[in-house]
Amino acid sequence: MSFWKDKLAILQSVIAAMFGVQSQSKYQYDFSGSKFWPFVIAGLFFVLFFVASLLWFVNSVVLTA
Repeated sequence: MSFWKDKLAILQSVIAAMFGVQSQSKYQYDFSGSKFWPFVIAGLFFVLFFVASLLWFVNSVVLTA
């Protein structure tokens, strides 16, 4: 169960940081005991998903216009 809690905590931290609502205490907690790479990987996946969804949305709007 701890495995999924850790992954969920990383996901929550990445999403909060992407939208600029990450608190300083949460930021310090994340990087005091965790390694850096899980956050980088999760951040890259989030950015790729975000860009792909924007491309899909823009293409669907342009095609219907």
